[in-house]
Amino acid sequence: MLLKINSDNPEQRKIQQVVDELTRGGIIIYPTDTVYGLGCDIANHQAVERICRLRGLEPEKAMLSFICKDISQIAEYTLPIDNQIFRLMKKNLPGAFTFVLPANNQVPKMFKNRKRTIGVRVPAHNIPLAIVATLGRPILTTSLRSDDEITEYFTDPEDIYQDFKKLTDIVIDGGLCGNEPSTIVDCTSGLPEIIRKGAGELTP
Repeated sequence: MLLKINSDNPEQRKIQQVVDELTRGGIIIYPTDTVYGLGCDIANHQAVERICRLRGLEPEKAMLSFICKDISQIAEYTLPIDNQIFRLMKKNLPGAFTFVLPANNQVPKMFKNRKRTIGVRVPAHNIPLAIVATLGRPILTTSLRSDDEITEYFTDPEDIYQDFKKLTDIVIDGGLCGNEPSTIVDCTSGLPEIIRKGAGELTP
């Protein structure tokens, strides 16, 4: 299904439709402030496995990430965040960043890689934030890569729908997205380190 949602003011009826699909174990494609993402309810083991198969990922080796609604929700899934990292996140979220933090026991088992870390995002985009707020817990996020030789990531929801309509349950049309993924900031060693430069300039 291709579902058009207003990115400035998401219609709650449509957001609820997406959340109902997620709670049934569905997988969705949705816009963010960087690129389109592939996601599911983090509590649904089968849906997570389905996304890993679709992306060719091994959960125990991959660094899977969550989309959270705010920093307080991030803190529910990580070990205590020190003051320096908290201030850094507060300055830069919502925004085009994935912060890598030590995971706690609230993180579903299959998300814990060998380093026991988790990537977390609070995107500056109303649609995924509305989905997470309505669902009441984070959704998995992984960037939707394109096979195009020129464009690394999908930007047009119509193109996405043509390629993924048989592989996913809902493709959300929230308009065009960019072609640059989030900047990944590793915060597990005490000092933040950019391990992938993407969209967004980190404010120290």
